[in-house]
Amino acid sequence: MATELCEGKLQVGSKAPDFSGQALFPDGSFKEVKLSDYKGKWLVLFFYPLDFTFVCPTEIKGFNQQYADFKKLNADVLSVSTDSVYSHKAWADNSLGKVQFPMLSDTSHRISQSYNVLLEDKGFALRGTFIIDPSGLLKSAVVNDLPVGRSVQETLRTLQALQTGKLTGCEWKPGEKPLN
Repeated sequence: MATELCEGKLQVGSKAPDFSGQALFPDGSFKEVKLSDYKGKWLVLFFYPLDFTFVCPTEIKGFNQQYADFKKLNADVLSVSTDSVYSHKAWADNSLGKVQFPMLSDTSHRISQSYNVLLEDKGFALRGTFIIDPSGLLKSAVVNDLPVGRSVQETLRTLQALQTGKLTGCEWKPGEKPLN
C-alpha cells in the first residue's frame, strides 16, 4: 500500500493553520496550548513520527541543546507527534531527560493533517519543520521522509535569515551581509 499525505492547502506566506491541544510542559504538567499563545513571537513547530523510536530522540535532543539560541531570537519551540501526553511524559522521564519546550499531543491527527504531514495509512506524521512569524504567517516549511533526521542548525539559520527581512543568498550565515 502506498503512503499518501492528506490533501491540504498549506502554503508558505499564508496564515499558519490554527491548532490547540494538550501538551507536556517542561515542569511535567499537562496544559492546553494553541497557536495564539505564540502571537508576537516566532514559533518553530516541528513534527516527528513517534515517541520511543530511533531518530526522533536525536531531534528532540538537538532542539533541546539549541533551545537557548532560539529563545535569544524571540522564538519558541514546540514539538508535535500523534502520541499522547502520557507517552511524551514516559519518554521524557525514562529516555530524554528534561525537555525545555512543550511537547504537543495530536492523538486526533487534526494538527498533523492541517500541516499536511500526516501519513494517513500509518497514523503518524512525517518530520515536518515549520517556522511561523510573530503575526502568524507561515514563513518556512521543510518535510523529510521518515528515516532522515532534520538539521537543527539549518532551522536556526533559516530563522535568522527570515528575521533579517532581506534577501539572503545560498549558504548565507548570520553576520554576513544580505544581498539588499
